[in-house]
Amino acid sequence: MDIFASFAKRISAAFVELYPENADAQALLERASVAPPRDPAHGHMSTNIAMVSAKALKQTPRAVAQELAKVLREDPDIISVEVAGPGFLNLRLAPHVWQRVLRVVLEAKSDFGRPETGAGTRVNVEFVSANPTGPMHVGHTRGAVFGDALASLLDFCGYEVTREYYVNDAGAQVDVLARSAFLRYRQVLGEDIGDIPKGLYPGDYLVPVGEALAEEFGSRFLNKPESDWLALIRDRVLEAMLDLIRADLADLGVKHDFFFSEKTLHGKAGKIAQTLEWLRAEGLVYEGRLEAPKGKAPEDWEDREQTLFRAKDFGDDTDRPLIKSDGSYTYFAADIAYHRDKFLRGFNDQIIVLGADHSGYTKRLQAAVKAVSAGKAAIDVKICQIVRLLRDGKPVKMSKRSGELVTVADVVGEVGRDAVRFMLLFRRNEATMDFDFAKVKEQTRDNPVFYVQYAHARACSVARIAARDMPEVEFSDGLLNDADLALLCSEAELELLQMLAQWPRLVASAARAHEPHRVAFYLYDLAGAFHAFWAKGKSEPRLRFVNDNDLKLTLARLAMVSGVRQVLGLGLGLLGVSAPRELS
Repeated sequence: MDIFASFAKRISAAFVELYPENADAQALLERASVAPPRDPAHGHMSTNIAMVSAKALKQTPRAVAQELAKVLREDPDIISVEVAGPGFLNLRLAPHVWQRVLRVVLEAKSDFGRPETGAGTRVNVEFVSANPTGPMHVGHTRGAVFGDALASLLDFCGYEVTREYYVNDAGAQVDVLARSAFLRYRQVLGEDIGDIPKGLYPGDYLVPVGEALAEEFGSRFLNKPESDWLALIRDRVLEAMLDLIRADLADLGVKHDFFFSEKTLHGKAGKIAQTLEWLRAEGLVYEGRLEAPKGKAPEDWEDREQTLFRAKDFGDDTDRPLIKSDGSYTYFAADIAYHRDKFLRGFNDQIIVLGADHSGYTKRLQAAVKAVSAGKAAIDVKICQIVRLLRDGKPVKMSKRSGELVTVADVVGEVGRDAVRFMLLFRRNEATMDFDFAKVKEQTRDNPVFYVQYAHARACSVARIAARDMPEVEFSDGLLNDADLALLCSEAELELLQMLAQWPRLVASAARAHEPHRVAFYLYDLAGAFHAFWAKGKSEPRLRFVNDNDLKLTLARLAMVSGVRQVLGLGLGLLGVSAPRELS
């Protein structure tokens, strides 16, 4: 039950009743919004329908708003309608409307607010896709958490979601990884390898890989030329690195459905060659020269005749080269082939989560997907900005495990999965953020994950308090479902119910915008409203959740607390964060 969508239909009906001959009515209604006003003092709902329709109706917005207000005031669920500013309509609703919302919450349980916007639509969410050259570091963590939470949000909204990982297993860095592992293999067999040569991976995480190679192959490859062992060692170390990455992802509570190998794109029979042939047949590539770019030249620019993709025809700033001067394919050629493969697998809706260093990729990827699908598919490129790790405001030192960076295991091991996930989602993905180890361990309101989990634990504790103070009553879901919710009529109670009513609208809008941080923000606000009510109960006994002299009121308030607990737990679950019943 999305109460805002429900009243949007009523407002639309009032509009059509007033202007039945207007041919543009449906288009006008689609542009209108019904939402909570920015200032709660203005009412419970606000709509701009008069402002978006006035021009077509050849009237002033206030005149349209005043006519609509007359009709809406006849609705028994609406207490008052005010015309504000240039033509906004502000509505106040009757208490029974909010009480009815709580009844829906209790009946729907974990399905409360579940929209059917996805309707089984297939969507591919590609995220993390870190080079398989070592353990995941904190730079990958934000994208991993964001992508996983977004996938869960879309799944809740009825989409058929595939979580995908693109394995960069075809580049030169994989050969470097194999040579680095081979060095550790020699070390395990007793050689003094000295300092790790510059250009190889120095991390201690390759020592177990060297041990595994020694156990499998013994001294078979010692003193053998690279051509004898490189391909075999590369396959073994890649497998080991992917196992390491899967373990790091598991620490974050992330599991992918599909791992796509970049190697399948390359070679004479690979997907890049097939895609290039298809692009030529469709007239989407040509032989030409690129103009010299202004300022710093990008890595893929060369002043020569070359094979170019007509990216500008699909909204990009420039056409893009597909083949380098040495005959190898550009990274973008692989991108086109990969996203065409996604389209051919049935994904018209694609989302890709990239790091801050890929912020310039949006237009080229959108152009590629539009071209290879003839406009049938679209891609949303989500950029996750960097995370600065701090401890009491000071930068965190580097990790010994990776040899270079702080790893996912380092961060999760110190503060726990819940803190990592919630804190990384408690900010828009496009914004740089600071992650202070000291602050995320605090048990204060300034620590959002503690504040929200504490609200859930408090809500659970109310049932225990009721059982302690009223032992003669057997509290059950059935008893709470039959509670007289009309007793919830104080200002504080109605404010809490109004917060619950915003959940369906919030979750639907977060899914449409691909912004899971909205869920985290909402949970913090709901937790704040609940904590505020709890605090009022300490100073005003009449507002306490449990009143052993008034069973009916106690049942109504326990039902309200149950609703808060349900929505907090549901939201935390979508973010991949636990909802504890108790906190130590």
